[in-house]
Amino acid sequence: MGISPNEYRLMLPMVELTIFALGILLIDLIVPRQWKWVNAAGALMGVVFAAVCVGQIQRVLPNGSIGFLNSLLVDRFAIYFWYLFLAAAAIAILISVRYLEIEDEHHGEYYALLLLSVVGMMCMAAGIDVVLIFIGLELMAISTYVLVGFLRRDRRSNEAALKYLLLGAFSSGIFAYGLSLLYGLTGTTNLILIQRAVARMDPHNPVLIIALITTMVGLLFKIAAVPFHQWAPDAYEGAPTSITGFMSVAVKAAAWAMLLRILLFGLFPLRAVYTPMFVFVAIATMTGANFAALTQTNTKRLLAYSSIAHVGYMLLAFVAIGTSAPGSAAFLDGMKGILVYLLVYTFMNLGAFAVITSLRQRNIIGDEIDDLAGLYSRAPVEAVLMLLFLLSLAGIPPAAGFLGKYYIFLSLVESQHYVLAGVAVLYALFGLYYYLKVANAMFMRESTVSEPLQVSYGMRAALAVTALATLMIGIYPEPFIQGVNWSLGIPQATHVAQVMK
Repeated sequence: MGISPNEYRLMLPMVELTIFALGILLIDLIVPRQWKWVNAAGALMGVVFAAVCVGQIQRVLPNGSIGFLNSLLVDRFAIYFWYLFLAAAAIAILISVRYLEIEDEHHGEYYALLLLSVVGMMCMAAGIDVVLIFIGLELMAISTYVLVGFLRRDRRSNEAALKYLLLGAFSSGIFAYGLSLLYGLTGTTNLILIQRAVARMDPHNPVLIIALITTMVGLLFKIAAVPFHQWAPDAYEGAPTSITGFMSVAVKAAAWAMLLRILLFGLFPLRAVYTPMFVFVAIATMTGANFAALTQTNTKRLLAYSSIAHVGYMLLAFVAIGTSAPGSAAFLDGMKGILVYLLVYTFMNLGAFAVITSLRQRNIIGDEIDDLAGLYSRAPVEAVLMLLFLLSLAGIPPAAGFLGKYYIFLSLVESQHYVLAGVAVLYALFGLYYYLKVANAMFMRESTVSEPLQVSYGMRAALAVTALATLMIGIYPEPFIQGVNWSLGIPQATHVAQVMK
C-alpha cells in the first residue's frame, strides 16, 4: 500500500524537528565554547519551522486526516496539543541559555533531546494505534530521563534521574502489559477498532477489568496522580530548573493527550467502570498534594506538589465527562476545562519557573523559598511577575488560571456533581495559602543577597511572553476559547470512526 503526499505532510513537523535535533548535535562538535548559544538558536529555529509546518497542515487539511496504516490521526485535537508542545519548548529554550552557561553544561545534546522529546509528545497526541502511542511515550520518557540528570556534577540531579528512570520504567511496563491484554482481547492495536470490540464485550469480564486497571495505572503515573506521584517532587527538584518547567507543562500535557485518546477512543464504552475510580483518585490527589505543599521550603518541590494538585482538578473534569452524554454541555465543558487548563497552565507555570531560573547566579542556587526573600527590593519586575503567576496558579481573577478552574467547576455543576464542585472550591482556597507564603517571602521579608539580579535577554523574552499570555487569557479570553472550541470541532470517540471510511 502506497503512502500519499498528505500522509508525508502529516509527519513533516516531526521529521523537521528530528532533522534539527541531529543538526544541532553536528553543529555542537564544531562551534567554539563561546558560541554555544548557536545550539539554542538552532533549536528555537526548529520549533518555529515546526510550528509553520503545523500551520500548513491546519490550512491544507482543516478537518484532519488519518495516515500511516490508520495509526496517526492528525485532527484538530492533535494540532491543538502540537501547538502547546511547541510553545512550551520555545519558552524552555529561551530560559535555558543563561542557566546552562552558569551551570557550565551548555551542550548541544540538551537541545537535541528537548526537540526529540517533543517528537514523542506529538506521536502521543496524534496516535490512534497503541504501538505508535507507546513508541512516542518512550521517546519522550527516555529524552526526559537524560534531561533530568543533565547536571552531571549535581548529586540531586543524578539521584532524581535514577528515581525517575526506575519508576518510569516500572510504570511503562505495567502500561505495556495493559495494552497487550487489550490486544489479546480485541485482536487489534487500533483504538477505534478496540472501541468497537470492547463495546461488544461484557464490561465485567475479569481480564478486561485487569487490562483497564493496568492501563489506567500507567496513565495515572504519567500525569502524576496520587498514589503514583512519588517521582514528581524529586524529579522536579533535582532536574535543571528550565527542564523542570518544561516537564511540568509539556510532559504533563502529552500525558493528558494520551489519556484522553485512550479512554475517550478505545475504552469509551467502559466509562461507567473507570469514572468512579477517577473520583477517588481526584480527591486523593487534591488532598495529598495540597497538604504536602504546605510543608515545603523548596520552591521547585512546592510547585511540584502544586502541579499534582492541579491534576486533581482536571481529573474532576474527567469525572464530569465520564458521567455525561457525549455532546452534552457538561461533556463539552469538561473537555474544554481540561484543554483550557493545560493552555493557561503552560504559560503561568513556565513563567513561575522562569523567575526561579533567573535567581540562579554563580554562587546562588536560587530554588529555596528563602532565596526569594526580599526579591521585590532586588528585582521588582520579577517579583511582580512571580506574584502574577502565583495568583494565576491559585485561580484568582483576572489572571488566566481562573478561567481553567471556572470551566472545570461549571462542568461539575452541569453534571450535578455538586459535592465534588464544593470540595474542589475548598481545596482551591486551601491552596492559596502556600502560594501566598512565597509572595510573603518576596514582599515582606528582607533580602539576604546584596548583588543585583542579572536577567538575560532570552529570560526577559520568556517572562514577557508568559506574563502577557497569562494576562491576556484572563482579561480577554474569547480568542483562546474559540481556539479550544475549534480543537473540539471534530466529533470525538463514537463518531471518529467515520473519518476512517
